[in-house]
Order: sequence, then structure tokens, then C-alpha cells
Amino acid sequence: MKRSVLTRYRVMAYVTAVMLLVLCACMVAKYGFDKGEDLTLAVSQIHGVLFIIYLVFAFDLGSKAKWPFGKLLWVLVSGTIPTAAFFVERKVVREVEPLLTDAPPPLAKA
Repeated sequence: MKRSVLTRYRVMAYVTAVMLLVLCACMVAKYGFDKGEDLTLAVSQIHGVLFIIYLVFAFDLGSKAKWPFGKLLWVLVSGTIPTAAFFVERKVVREVEPLLTDAPPPLAKA
């Protein structure tokens, strides 16, 4: 598997997670303080498009890494839980890096 597959996933995981946090803040402003209705609409639509891109890239990574269905589902769902994508992304990177074809060989421990 190429490193670019992992890089695409990582970028979209971070972007989706940040946009979800921004969306949560907008929702609090909208429903808690009656402010920012137009901003909430714009942020929700942008997040929706970015989330679809995240799903495509995560599915691509999962299919190339030959993940079982449960693991793939957890990675896909993590984009809907605020801050979960940050933690799942770190775990995915640790598991997938040894599978990369252009990755340098791991250093031997002395």
C-alpha cells in the first residue's frame, strides 16, 4: 500500500474532527444563545461534504489494509463523535505504517 493512501486518510481525519468541533460550537451558539444561525448552516454543510470525503478515504484505506468489517465500521463512525477521530487516527497510523510499501524498515532494538 502506498503512503499517499494513509496521508489522505490522516488529513481528512484531522479536518473532519476539527470541523465537527467547530460545528458543535456553532450548535451551542445557535441553540443556547440564539446566535449564528447562518454560520451554523454554512459550517454544517461544509462538514457534511468533508465527512463524505473522509468516508471515502477511510474506506479506501480499510479495504487496502484488509480490515475486518467491525474495525472499518469503527473508523468510519469515529468521524461522527467529537474528538474520537483524533484518537482513532493515531491508532490507525501505528497499525498501518508497517504495511506501507515505501516505508523505511523499522530500526532494530539493541
